[in-house]
Amino acid sequence: MSNTELPSGWILVRLEEVAEITGGIQKQQKRRPVDNAYPFLRVANVGRGALDLEDVHKIELFDGEIERFRLQVGDLLVVEGNGSPSQIGRAASWRGAIDDAVHQNHLIRVRPGPAIDPNFLESVWNSPFVWDQLREVAQTTSGLYTLSTAKIKRVRVPLPPLHEQRRIVEALDGYLSRMDAAVGLVASSSRRSKALQRSLLQQALKSCTEYPMATLGSLIREPLRNGHSARASDSADGIRTINLTAVTTGEFSEQNSKVTVADAYRVRDLWLRPGDILIQRSNTPDLVGTAALYAGSEDWAIYPDLLIRVRVNDRILPEFAVAMLRSPQLRRYFRSAAKGLAGSMPKIDQAAILGALLPVPPLDVQREIVKRISALSGQVELLAAEVERGLRRAQHLRLSVLRSAFAGDLVPQDSSDESLRDLVDSIQRERAKPRSRAVARSQHSRPEEANPRKLQTPAESEADSVSLPQSAVQQEFEL
Repeated sequence: MSNTELPSGWILVRLEEVAEITGGIQKQQKRRPVDNAYPFLRVANVGRGALDLEDVHKIELFDGEIERFRLQVGDLLVVEGNGSPSQIGRAASWRGAIDDAVHQNHLIRVRPGPAIDPNFLESVWNSPFVWDQLREVAQTTSGLYTLSTAKIKRVRVPLPPLHEQRRIVEALDGYLSRMDAAVGLVASSSRRSKALQRSLLQQALKSCTEYPMATLGSLIREPLRNGHSARASDSADGIRTINLTAVTTGEFSEQNSKVTVADAYRVRDLWLRPGDILIQRSNTPDLVGTAALYAGSEDWAIYPDLLIRVRVNDRILPEFAVAMLRSPQLRRYFRSAAKGLAGSMPKIDQAAILGALLPVPPLDVQREIVKRISALSGQVELLAAEVERGLRRAQHLRLSVLRSAFAGDLVPQDSSDESLRDLVDSIQRERAKPRSRAVARSQHSRPEEANPRKLQTPAESEADSVSLPQSAVQQEFEL
């Protein structure tokens, strides 16, 4: 967005023109909390637009450092680096929940000056207008994404007059709170659909208690078989290999597979056939032991080393066996059987799989149970698909509203609002003057008043009350 595209009265500024940007404190052995321990915010405490203060560490500070590093109400904390481009630069405002808190060096503090409202700064920072810039400047040759104070200083933000900034924040609060409520309902539906699916499987297993139980080891027709470990390949001669996601989601597709380098002779017995059961022998605690029935084409793909293949005999239907293996009771069994060193993913071995107990009703009873589960699971899957579409739509609407807000389309402009250009120029001239360290310290330690619902700058007055007309964007949010 150029200055010529900005609405009347708006200016485009570098962040350093309207805010003070500084780094934090590096965690070192000498800063182990002993005598002068202070609350210490880390990357883990900062989300996008929200802080998680459940686990706040402590750090030792020395003479004069608390005045230099103490967070003030309205400070924006920006995450310096992340491996994911979607998370780079996520930020949230400090609202004074803990006295005398400081921040680590992997967080960058952006302290807004009198030309920018702290709530407006947080909103524009967590909008596509800034995201696009961050992704462009943050990527490194190594594939990581990192920011620095120098990069953040150069980020450009659109700046309307102060009264309009506050009107935009007020409008956004209304739009986004309604949308968040709708997303909460959608997420609740998602949780209920998953709980219903678990309940179906649990009831199916309970309905079989009158029938004999057998170990999975007594129900197989050939030995269990681990998969093949191989690196990915771009070669046309490579062999397609499914990944763990295929088993987690039960979707065996090209998106959930890769081509790998493999010796065709060594993997000749690993080709999958319909009816094969695959169990994850290693994954997160929630996913280890997850089972799925292979539903792809015969000899379309092999499977990786983190999966174990099970081929059952004619005493049990593969579909019935998978339903039992996915029941809450068997999921708990696999989680309890998983082992692993601290910091590593838990694993189950073949012995744990062979020892899993399954009910074995007559085949006609198995078919009837599979039929009922399939019908109800189909309904649950349709609900889950609707939930996913709802979440995507909500995200799209959020981005649309944020783009509208910072293009000047969300609230009307007011010609009586005072332009910020003179104020920004005055701030820059003032900063260019030499200052003593004592003056700098006193400005850093200046106390601020905190309203728990709104962030305020010292010069802030009450925002104008604006009655917004029903716009197309408003109507779209009335879900």
